[in-house]
Amino acid sequence: MSMGLLKRAFQVLAQRWRDRTPTRHRVNQWFKWLAPGLLVKRWLLISVVGMVCMGLGFAIWSNLTPVYYFSEFVRELLRTITDRVPNYISGPIVILSGFLLILWGQKRSLNSITEVLMPEGDGELVDRLMTHRRLHRGPKIVVIGGGTGLSTLLRGLKGLSANITAIVTVADDGGSSGRLRREIGVLPPGDIRNCLAALADEEKLLTELFQYRFRAGDGLMGHSFGNLFLTAMSEITGDLEQAIAASSKVLAIRGQVLPSTLSDMRLWAELADGRRIEGESNITEAQGKIVKIGCTPTYP
Repeated sequence: MSMGLLKRAFQVLAQRWRDRTPTRHRVNQWFKWLAPGLLVKRWLLISVVGMVCMGLGFAIWSNLTPVYYFSEFVRELLRTITDRVPNYISGPIVILSGFLLILWGQKRSLNSITEVLMPEGDGELVDRLMTHRRLHRGPKIVVIGGGTGLSTLLRGLKGLSANITAIVTVADDGGSSGRLRREIGVLPPGDIRNCLAALADEEKLLTELFQYRFRAGDGLMGHSFGNLFLTAMSEITGDLEQAIAASSKVLAIRGQVLPSTLSDMRLWAELADGRRIEGESNITEAQGKIVKIGCTPTYP
């Protein structure tokens, strides 16, 4: 009979626990901090050891007198507690109280840190940390190419690893990139901009700003903000590679983006009808069968 009542009591408690979804979620979030590989537990333990060493140091500095009186006080306190409450009850109660105090203190500390690092309140700090660790342990991936296909591929790969290197072509001479190339003499930033935006781990608004294309204005219409930003950064830093590195920090990208060359490279193609076409955009417009293709300079 008593076993049946006990079983029923456990079932009621379990049902109430399942009904309290917010509490369950909060406890689960606390236990995530104990997950292996976060590099948090060891530093908390070192902090506790440091506090004990500091207390011991002050005791030694004052000729151990506080240690004696403190040990006597603790002994009397423990004797009084165990005289009134059996040790097999008082011991677990004290341990549980200490554990709850530690959890409460850590929760308040982490909430203070979260408010600073994640003011938008989107998600939990522990989830962000676990994702960061998982991605940085991901496989090392190198992708080579350009155009829409490369940026689309990178957008999917960044969910698997942060160890991504994208080597991007700089042969584009059409659209906004082509205009900047002809008017200012910079390497075409269009494909690189798309890859940076695809790997961005920053706010969605900042990525949309980088991809924004002007629809009006003399000289601005058709240009994207990201292309102008990379062009300006190239002028400030001295070359496109450093401009990409600076832009990568602004967008907090997962991985790195590199231009395939820093030379002023241009494509050419010989068609089956004997024509020789120069420029990537002109080749696609020629509508002919390519029999030979190359670039200038030959070894950029």
